[in-house]
Amino acid sequence: MTSRRERRAGARRTIARGLLAVVLLVVLGFAVDAALGHGKTARGAQIAEFDLGDKTDQQARAELERLSVVSHGPISVRTASGTATLDPAALGATFDVDATLAELKKQPRNPIDRLAAVFGVKHDVRPVVHVDHEAFGVELDAQKKVLEKAAVEGGVHFDGLTPVADYPAKGMRIDRDAALRAVEERWLDGGTIDLAMEPFAPTVSAQTVDEVIRGIGRTVTMMPIRLEGRRGRTVVVAPREIGRLVTFVADGRGGLVPRVDPKKAEELLAARTAPTESEPVSATFRLSGGSPKVVPSVEGARVDWPKTAAAIEKLAVSEDERSGEIDYRIRKPSLTTAGARRLGVTEVVSEFTTGGFSGPSGENIRLVAQEVDGALVRPGKTFSLNGYTGPRGTAQGYVESGIIDHGRPSNAVGGGISQFATTLYNAAYFAGLEDAGHTEHSYYISRYPEAREATVFEGQIDLQFTNNTKHGVYIETLWSPSSITVRMWSTKTVDVESITGPRTAPTSPETITLPAGDDCVPSSGVGGFTASNTRVITDHRTGREISRHTREVKYDPEPFVRCR
Repeated sequence: MTSRRERRAGARRTIARGLLAVVLLVVLGFAVDAALGHGKTARGAQIAEFDLGDKTDQQARAELERLSVVSHGPISVRTASGTATLDPAALGATFDVDATLAELKKQPRNPIDRLAAVFGVKHDVRPVVHVDHEAFGVELDAQKKVLEKAAVEGGVHFDGLTPVADYPAKGMRIDRDAALRAVEERWLDGGTIDLAMEPFAPTVSAQTVDEVIRGIGRTVTMMPIRLEGRRGRTVVVAPREIGRLVTFVADGRGGLVPRVDPKKAEELLAARTAPTESEPVSATFRLSGGSPKVVPSVEGARVDWPKTAAAIEKLAVSEDERSGEIDYRIRKPSLTTAGARRLGVTEVVSEFTTGGFSGPSGENIRLVAQEVDGALVRPGKTFSLNGYTGPRGTAQGYVESGIIDHGRPSNAVGGGISQFATTLYNAAYFAGLEDAGHTEHSYYISRYPEAREATVFEGQIDLQFTNNTKHGVYIETLWSPSSITVRMWSTKTVDVESITGPRTAPTSPETITLPAGDDCVPSSGVGGFTASNTRVITDHRTGREISRHTREVKYDPEPFVRCR
């Protein structure tokens, strides 16, 4: 008969054998699962809504590439203060497909989780995401106004003459480390990511604000400030004006310092400082003793408001010295005295004269010559007659005189200026300057050289030439009631020859009958023809030919005009 002890021992052996069988079955199951899953991702693995378990490398990589597309989209983040969208590229954020695939192939460390996966239970795998820490911080800084609640720094402003306290208040800012982890972990989920916040205190305490109110703050509006400027002028800033300008702000070390906004200082004081300022004046030339002399340049000065505001800041908290100076930024002229002397304006290089104008035309020629007299064309620059003189109307003193309008004589304000344009053109022609654009008259005027003349009309037809030399060109004009002369002063480097070709293709004038009146100017008519002019430029020192250019001009016939 079997004893109780023997029965118990037998039961234990049976249980042990059963447990061993179960363990063997589990091990066998794991071995079979390992064999079936060899080289594949872990069963039950998923990232976001993507099922990535039990897949070959090729299958998993294809799914991860789909997930990679998501990684290019914007990242939505949120705090208690607001929501913002971040650009993954700006964060330096990248999704590492290879490293993520390696994570997917790791089996769960907990056997129960692995066994559960066999029965279809999913487990999350964290994707491998790289975020540039520095770029992440910069991007969050750019979104501070939206995502964070700024702390209010302590400070002091003024109500009239009285200092007023601005007490500090705590703020809420993003916990940068926690935010970085949250973005790395949840970026590819596709939803809005909540960022952890942490409180932070301003640097200035309420006690510091009170100390300024009781102490140095009362000094600010105690007396006016005197600012000495150029040209012997003084600007006085009254106490109430000082109160409008000065505030006390945090110095970053727990204290308060006076601060003046340069823009506010300019708005308040600019009208009073303007008389102390000046524009730079470039050097030029004047004729003295038959030769050009350099008229020295003059530096200009503008108030340097940031430095002047800083001076006011210091004076505002001084109990003794309340006088200072306005700071200026010196402005250099575009052409200095030394620069003008290097231009080589020393001799007459060309001169041309025309005459035969009437009284009204002569007055217009006198006015335009007076404006152009003394013009300086620097090397490489282009002179425009219309651009240099600006409007030439009755407001500028010009009068009505004869012009050519649509191929026939007429009258208009500024008539006769084309004669000055022709004279100026020829002076530039014989100086060897580059023609930058001119237009001849529609019909020939006998007092002008054929194919070597120019007309102008305000806003439509201009005369331009470019100084293609390395020297400056100074323009002198000499007017008399019967003639106008234009001289070019520079350094002579070329000689110019003008060759006028024969007239060809003659045309006969037609007869036009117009109603009598101010708009009808009788004319006896002149035939038309085609003319040409060749300019030959040679080196002044060697005589070598530099260029040869021919210009052909077709002159229309001047009609017979009858007034009835």
